[in-house]
Amino acid sequence: MTPLVLDAAAIERVTTPELVLTAVRDALIAHARGRTTVPPPLHLQFPDADGDCHVKAGWVTDTPDFTVKIATGFYRNPTAGLPTSHGLVCVVSARTGQIRAILDDRGLLTAWRTAAAGALVTHAMARSDAAALAVVGTGEQARLQVEWLARLRPMDTVLVHGRSQDKTRSLCEQFNALGYPARPASADEAAAADMVITTTPATTPVLQAGHVRAGAHVTGIGTDMPHKNELPAALFARAALIATDDHQQCLDHGDFGHAVRAGSTTDTSDTPVGLLLERPVERPDGAITVADLTGVGALDAALASAVLRELAP
Repeated sequence: MTPLVLDAAAIERVTTPELVLTAVRDALIAHARGRTTVPPPLHLQFPDADGDCHVKAGWVTDTPDFTVKIATGFYRNPTAGLPTSHGLVCVVSARTGQIRAILDDRGLLTAWRTAAAGALVTHAMARSDAAALAVVGTGEQARLQVEWLARLRPMDTVLVHGRSQDKTRSLCEQFNALGYPARPASADEAAAADMVITTTPATTPVLQAGHVRAGAHVTGIGTDMPHKNELPAALFARAALIATDDHQQCLDHGDFGHAVRAGSTTDTSDTPVGLLLERPVERPDGAITVADLTGVGALDAALASAVLRELAP
């Protein structure tokens, strides 16, 4: 069987937000319930090019396909007019082992499933009346996190904190054009928002735990390799509820793992995010909640299979 090769344009034509949100939510719940197979990711670093590569695989039990995904992030690319992220997804039959399709998506599916996961978890864990969002970072994922969370709840303020003033202003202009009232913010001001999402490749924390207000929720999505670290360990000590997308991954190379090794929390203090998507989260209004998302291969499998069903039913 000759596998299909599908390009990004074809994938964009059939991939709706509803399809992505449903696939990601269902996969996170399946993963929390132990109905997935997800081996440890493979990581490569390219320090001279300020780049990294992830190879992730996953399968949702009793589904017809599994996937192997390559995702790269080369953080100097924008200076050369190139996107930061690239990648592709290989869809393989879980019944015959034959390669069914290559989704040459340029990293789109990874970007969308990351944005959907962040939005779903932030919406589920934040206070129902939380309306001020701060995003730390100015890249594609910072933009997507705001856009996808806006699909799930209204926001009256978007604060943007980034290292580059020009990029920060530019992203605020994009948000304002879309109808999301946005302005630049300092790190301290961003940390004090109702909801905070960090979207950087940082190797040291991007906010201070003491600046996070009672009642706030924080989602970190950038710590996907052992050398990265966005959230301070002390924030986990303040949290009444800690959620992880994959317990072992987050212990190995997530902000949760950094906090455990620092003695700020225990290695049994987390709850799978999928369980929190199944039922309303019980949280006192004054509680701080934290989610650590490192990216799960089962989400790639679920989303790629859903896209392939639309393209090759």
